[in-house]
Amino acid sequence: MNRTQRNSRQSCTLQQDATPIVFVVDDDVSVRESLELLIRCSGWQPEVFGSAREFLSRPRVLAPNCLVLDVTLPDLNGLDLQALVADRIEMPIIFITGYGDVPMTVRAMKAGAVEFLTKPFPDDLLLTGIRDAISRSHAQLAHEAQIRVLQERYVSLSRREREVMALVVVGRLNKQAGGELGISELTVKAHRGRVMRKMKANSLAELVNMATRLHLPSIPRCNRFP
Repeated sequence: MNRTQRNSRQSCTLQQDATPIVFVVDDDVSVRESLELLIRCSGWQPEVFGSAREFLSRPRVLAPNCLVLDVTLPDLNGLDLQALVADRIEMPIIFITGYGDVPMTVRAMKAGAVEFLTKPFPDDLLLTGIRDAISRSHAQLAHEAQIRVLQERYVSLSRREREVMALVVVGRLNKQAGGELGISELTVKAHRGRVMRKMKANSLAELVNMATRLHLPSIPRCNRFP
Protein backbone atom coordinates (compact mmCIF):
# COMPACT_ATOMS: atom_id res chain seq x y z
CA MET A 1 0.00 0.00 0.00
CA ASN A 2 1.74 3.19 -1.15
CA ARG A 3 1.61 6.66 0.40
CA THR A 4 -0.64 8.05 -2.35
CA GLN A 5 -3.23 5.34 -1.70
CA ARG A 6 -3.15 6.00 2.05
CA ASN A 7 -3.54 9.76 1.60
CA SER A 8 -6.47 9.28 -0.77
CA ARG A 9 -8.21 7.07 1.77
CA GLN A 10 -7.91 9.74 4.48
CA SER A 11 -10.27 11.97 2.49
CA CYS A 12 -13.16 9.51 2.62
CA THR A 13 -15.97 9.61 5.15
CA LEU A 14 -17.57 6.79 7.11
CA GLN A 15 -20.95 5.65 5.85
CA GLN A 16 -23.00 5.81 9.00
CA ASP A 17 -25.53 3.21 7.84
CA ALA A 18 -22.92 0.53 7.16
CA THR A 19 -23.81 -2.38 9.44
CA PRO A 20 -21.50 -5.23 8.36
CA ILE A 21 -18.48 -5.56 10.64
CA VAL A 22 -15.03 -6.47 9.35
CA PHE A 23 -12.75 -7.71 12.13
CA VAL A 24 -9.00 -7.44 11.57
CA VAL A 25 -6.50 -9.39 13.67
CA ASP A 26 -2.88 -8.48 12.87
CA ASP A 27 0.03 -7.72 15.20
CA ASP A 28 1.48 -5.09 12.84
CA VAL A 29 0.03 -1.74 13.87
CA SER A 30 0.71 -0.17 10.45
CA VAL A 31 -1.23 -2.96 8.74
CA ARG A 32 -4.11 -2.58 11.20
CA GLU A 33 -4.30 1.17 10.66
CA SER A 34 -4.14 0.86 6.88
CA LEU A 35 -6.79 -1.88 6.74
CA GLU A 36 -9.00 -0.04 9.21
CA LEU A 37 -9.04 3.01 6.94
CA LEU A 38 -9.57 0.93 3.79
CA ILE A 39 -12.48 -0.96 5.36
CA ARG A 40 -14.05 2.19 6.78
CA CYS A 41 -13.85 3.98 3.43
CA SER A 42 -15.48 0.99 1.73
CA GLY A 43 -18.60 1.38 3.85
CA TRP A 44 -18.06 -1.32 6.46
CA GLN A 45 -17.44 -1.06 10.18
CA PRO A 46 -13.85 -2.03 11.07
CA GLU A 47 -12.77 -3.45 14.41
CA VAL A 48 -9.05 -4.12 14.78
CA PHE A 49 -7.15 -6.31 17.24
CA GLY A 50 -3.46 -6.90 17.82
CA SER A 51 -3.72 -10.51 18.98
CA ALA A 52 -5.94 -13.56 18.90
CA ARG A 53 -6.55 -13.35 22.66
CA GLU A 54 -7.71 -9.75 22.31
CA PHE A 55 -10.15 -10.76 19.58
CA LEU A 56 -11.49 -13.71 21.57
CA SER A 57 -12.35 -11.37 24.45
CA ARG A 58 -14.76 -9.54 22.14
CA PRO A 59 -18.32 -10.97 22.47
CA ARG A 60 -19.69 -12.74 19.43
CA VAL A 61 -21.96 -10.64 17.24
CA LEU A 62 -24.98 -11.80 15.28
CA ALA A 63 -24.63 -9.26 12.51
CA PRO A 64 -23.12 -9.61 9.02
CA ASN A 65 -19.38 -9.84 9.58
CA CYS A 66 -16.12 -11.41 8.49
CA LEU A 67 -12.61 -11.77 9.84
CA VAL A 68 -9.41 -10.64 8.13
CA LEU A 69 -6.81 -12.72 9.94
CA ASP A 70 -3.02 -12.73 9.90
CA VAL A 71 -1.42 -16.15 10.14
CA THR A 72 1.52 -15.15 12.33
CA LEU A 73 0.42 -13.70 15.67
CA PRO A 74 2.24 -13.25 19.01
CA ASP A 75 0.07 -15.64 21.01
CA LEU A 76 -2.21 -18.03 19.18
CA ASN A 77 -1.48 -18.15 15.46
CA GLY A 78 -4.18 -17.51 12.90
CA LEU A 79 -4.77 -21.18 12.13
CA ASP A 80 -5.27 -21.96 15.82
CA LEU A 81 -7.69 -19.06 16.13
CA GLN A 82 -9.59 -20.33 13.10
CA ALA A 83 -10.08 -23.65 14.88
CA LEU A 84 -11.33 -21.93 18.04
CA VAL A 85 -14.01 -19.96 16.20
CA ALA A 86 -15.06 -22.77 13.85
CA ASP A 87 -18.58 -22.65 15.27
CA ARG A 88 -19.02 -19.05 14.07
CA ILE A 89 -20.25 -20.08 10.65
CA GLU A 90 -21.68 -16.60 10.13
CA MET A 91 -18.11 -15.20 10.20
CA PRO A 92 -16.15 -16.15 7.04
CA ILE A 93 -12.37 -15.83 7.37
CA ILE A 94 -9.91 -14.22 4.97
CA PHE A 95 -6.29 -15.03 5.76
CA ILE A 96 -3.45 -12.61 5.09
CA THR A 97 0.21 -13.43 5.58
CA GLY A 98 3.69 -12.14 4.82
CA TYR A 99 4.70 -15.62 3.86
CA GLY A 100 2.74 -18.75 3.19
CA ASP A 101 3.25 -22.21 1.86
CA VAL A 102 1.02 -24.80 0.24
CA PRO A 103 0.36 -26.89 3.40
CA MET A 104 -0.61 -23.76 5.33
CA THR A 105 -2.95 -22.62 2.57
CA VAL A 106 -4.52 -26.06 2.21
CA ARG A 107 -5.10 -26.32 5.97
CA ALA A 108 -6.78 -22.92 6.08
CA MET A 109 -8.99 -23.55 3.06
CA LYS A 110 -10.00 -27.03 4.23
CA ALA A 111 -11.06 -25.48 7.52
CA GLY A 112 -13.36 -23.10 5.66
CA ALA A 113 -11.34 -19.97 4.85
CA VAL A 114 -12.78 -18.08 1.87
CA GLU A 115 -9.48 -16.51 0.79
CA PHE A 116 -5.74 -16.73 1.49
CA LEU A 117 -3.75 -13.64 0.47
CA THR A 118 0.01 -13.09 0.59
CA LYS A 119 1.27 -9.61 1.45
CA PRO A 120 1.59 -7.27 -0.33
CA PHE A 121 -1.74 -7.72 -2.11
CA PRO A 122 -3.85 -5.27 -4.15
CA ASP A 123 -6.55 -3.51 -2.17
CA ASP A 124 -9.14 -4.52 -4.76
CA LEU A 125 -8.34 -8.18 -4.21
CA LEU A 126 -8.97 -7.90 -0.48
CA LEU A 127 -12.13 -5.84 -0.98
CA THR A 128 -13.51 -8.44 -3.38
CA GLY A 129 -12.85 -11.11 -0.79
CA ILE A 130 -14.56 -9.07 1.93
CA ARG A 131 -17.63 -8.46 -0.25
CA ASP A 132 -17.93 -12.18 -0.90
CA ALA A 133 -17.46 -12.96 2.80
CA ILE A 134 -20.09 -10.41 3.87
CA SER A 135 -22.51 -11.83 1.30
CA ARG A 136 -21.97 -15.31 2.74
CA SER A 137 -22.47 -13.96 6.25
CA HIS A 138 -25.77 -12.33 5.25
CA ALA A 139 -26.97 -15.62 3.74
CA GLN A 140 -25.95 -17.67 6.78
CA LEU A 141 -27.61 -15.29 9.22
CA ALA A 142 -30.81 -15.32 7.15
CA HIS A 143 -30.73 -19.13 7.16
CA GLU A 144 -30.22 -19.24 10.93
CA ALA A 145 -33.11 -16.81 11.45
CA GLN A 146 -35.40 -19.03 9.38
CA ILE A 147 -34.33 -22.10 11.34
CA ARG A 148 -35.05 -20.34 14.64
CA VAL A 149 -38.57 -19.56 13.44
CA LEU A 150 -39.11 -23.19 12.47
CA GLN A 151 -37.75 -24.36 15.82
CA GLU A 152 -40.16 -22.06 17.67
CA ARG A 153 -43.07 -23.45 15.67
CA TYR A 154 -41.94 -27.03 16.31
CA VAL A 155 -41.63 -26.39 20.05
CA SER A 156 -45.27 -25.23 20.05
CA LEU A 157 -46.41 -28.72 18.93
CA SER A 158 -47.70 -31.16 21.52
CA ARG A 159 -45.93 -34.49 21.99
CA ARG A 160 -48.61 -36.30 19.97
CA GLU A 161 -48.49 -33.70 17.22
CA ARG A 162 -44.72 -34.23 16.93
CA GLU A 163 -45.26 -37.98 16.71
CA VAL A 164 -47.82 -37.52 13.94
CA MET A 165 -45.54 -35.08 12.10
CA ALA A 166 -42.62 -37.50 12.31
CA LEU A 167 -44.73 -40.20 10.66
CA VAL A 168 -46.45 -38.18 7.95
CA VAL A 169 -43.23 -36.55 6.71
CA VAL A 170 -41.79 -39.99 5.96
CA GLY A 171 -44.83 -40.98 3.94
CA ARG A 172 -47.18 -42.66 6.39
CA LEU A 173 -50.87 -42.42 5.50
CA ASN A 174 -53.27 -41.39 8.26
CA LYS A 175 -54.37 -45.01 8.71
CA GLN A 176 -50.78 -46.24 8.93
CA ALA A 177 -49.81 -43.53 11.42
CA GLY A 178 -52.85 -44.34 13.53
CA GLY A 179 -51.91 -48.01 13.59
CA GLU A 180 -48.40 -47.25 14.78
CA LEU A 181 -49.55 -44.76 17.40
CA GLY A 182 -52.56 -46.74 18.56
CA ILE A 183 -55.06 -44.01 17.72
CA SER A 184 -57.84 -43.71 15.15
CA GLU A 185 -57.37 -42.46 11.60
CA LEU A 186 -59.74 -39.59 12.39
CA THR A 187 -57.62 -38.56 15.37
CA VAL A 188 -54.48 -38.63 13.24
CA LYS A 189 -56.21 -36.42 10.69
CA ALA A 190 -57.09 -33.90 13.41
CA HIS A 191 -53.52 -33.85 14.77
CA ARG A 192 -52.16 -33.55 11.23
CA GLY A 193 -54.33 -30.51 10.59
CA ARG A 194 -53.07 -28.83 13.75
CA VAL A 195 -49.47 -29.61 12.79
CA MET A 196 -49.97 -27.98 9.40
CA ARG A 197 -51.48 -24.87 10.98
CA LYS A 198 -48.90 -24.50 13.75
CA MET A 199 -45.96 -25.08 11.38
CA LYS A 200 -47.63 -22.80 8.80
CA ALA A 201 -47.10 -25.38 6.08
CA ASN A 202 -49.25 -25.00 2.98
CA SER A 203 -48.61 -28.53 1.75
CA LEU A 204 -47.15 -31.86 2.81
CA ALA A 205 -44.12 -31.18 0.63
CA GLU A 206 -43.49 -27.95 2.54
CA LEU A 207 -43.83 -29.78 5.86
CA VAL A 208 -41.32 -32.40 4.68
CA ASN A 209 -38.92 -29.60 3.75
CA MET A 210 -39.33 -28.08 7.21
CA ALA A 211 -38.60 -31.41 8.87
CA THR A 212 -35.48 -31.79 6.75
CA ARG A 213 -34.24 -28.33 7.67
CA LEU A 214 -34.88 -29.08 11.35
CA HIS A 215 -32.91 -32.34 11.01
CA LEU A 216 -35.68 -34.32 12.67
CA PRO A 217 -34.82 -37.99 13.18
CA SER A 218 -36.22 -40.27 10.50
CA ILE A 219 -38.77 -42.95 11.36
CA PRO A 220 -38.04 -46.48 10.08
CA ARG A 221 -40.66 -47.95 7.81
CA CYS A 222 -43.10 -50.23 9.61
CA ASN A 223 -42.98 -53.83 8.36
CA ARG A 224 -46.75 -53.98 8.47
CA PHE A 225 -46.99 -51.23 5.87
CA PRO A 226 -44.38 -51.85 3.16
